[in-house]
Amino acid sequence: MKKSYQSLEVNLINNMKQVIHRKLGVTILHLSLIFLLAFSTSLSAQDGDPVAGKALFNTNCASCHKLDKKMTGPALRNVEARLAEDEGLDREWLYAWIKNSAGMVKSGDAYANKIFKEYNGTAMTAFPQLSNADIDNILAYTAAITKKQDVVLPPTGGASGEGDGSSNNLILGALALLFALLAGALVLVNKTLRRFADDKGVALADKQKGLPIWKAFVQNQFLVLVTTIFLLLAAGYFAYGYFMQVGVNQGYEPVQEIHFSHRIHAGDNGVDCKYCHSSARVSKTSGIPSLNVCMNCHKSIYEVAESTATAEYSKAFYDGEIKKLYAATGWDDANQKYTGETKPVKWTRIHNLPDFAYFNHSQHVTVAGVECQTCHGPVEEMEIVSQFAPLTMGWCINCHRETNVKVKDNAYYTKIHEQLSKKYGVEQLTAAQMGGLECGKCHY
Repeated sequence: MKKSYQSLEVNLINNMKQVIHRKLGVTILHLSLIFLLAFSTSLSAQDGDPVAGKALFNTNCASCHKLDKKMTGPALRNVEARLAEDEGLDREWLYAWIKNSAGMVKSGDAYANKIFKEYNGTAMTAFPQLSNADIDNILAYTAAITKKQDVVLPPTGGASGEGDGSSNNLILGALALLFALLAGALVLVNKTLRRFADDKGVALADKQKGLPIWKAFVQNQFLVLVTTIFLLLAAGYFAYGYFMQVGVNQGYEPVQEIHFSHRIHAGDNGVDCKYCHSSARVSKTSGIPSLNVCMNCHKSIYEVAESTATAEYSKAFYDGEIKKLYAATGWDDANQKYTGETKPVKWTRIHNLPDFAYFNHSQHVTVAGVECQTCHGPVEEMEIVSQFAPLTMGWCINCHRETNVKVKDNAYYTKIHEQLSKKYGVEQLTAAQMGGLECGKCHY
């Protein structure tokens, strides 16, 4: 009996030890998991997400900083590692600086005041809305991407200008074809007449036999007369067509001193036409934008993306054109300041009307609401802008006859619309019905 109690006691003790060891093992496992989660969280916070960091960088930092180039602020590639190595500063310092740079300067922080003086007393914008995790992501982005080597592609030529004599060559070709057809027709006529004479037994005069065809043609006064009249009419037709094209520069595509791609600006980047040509809304001319308008963007944009390059125009070509802009405006890109040494850019005008024709941009753009592409074509698709429309009088008249004026919610037309609608019995009025065909509208 006693042995049975002892054995029972031993079993109970062993069971209790097993329970204690089991609980201890579970506790250690839980603590290990908690420690692992905490470590991984801190590790991920330290490492950050470069993808999220890129979006935050573009939103908050890109207007003043580049990764590899000094701008309004210093270059930021591997900024954390550089500060730790050169200044002995850690990430906590970066947290405080990014969230309140002015406070760091006022506190007397040595490196904060050094940066403040180096950049001419320009205080960095504070970003208190960024959390430490956001800053971790930004720092991960600045450290994740290695600087890519610039790939210099061989420069390609500009737009291939077609010869100015293409229209003349076309006329000459048409005349040559006409003469060839006429000569062939005369040969057939001569053979037919000779065959007809042989069938009828008509003997040709001796002087006609054996003569070359051109001599026989010259001696035939009727054929000479008909041919002369025909050639005079043809020459008059082609001369009229040629002279009617004088001053019509449709398709004119000059090469500018600085290459400007409307495809990239108006197309890829969606820049509104009237941002650069602002005077089109309020004056007669659309105006040539000042280079300061270009520098509003290109003080920060000193190179183009690889995706903008084409088979004809490389990235190196576009970057070189931006450097031409800097030289013209006197912008020192390395020191981010103007030198005062400027030079004019000789732009070549593309669209030009005769002096006796009056055209007002504001009347069409602001009052009539005509889109720029109506006259200038799809400029957002043009690498080099060319004259899209002929800009002839007939072209303008057809537009006035076919285009309905946008009179809805336009106080400028309220009264005249009511009167003319009653006069013509229509709801939609064309520019012609509103006096758009009167000579004095464009010529005075």
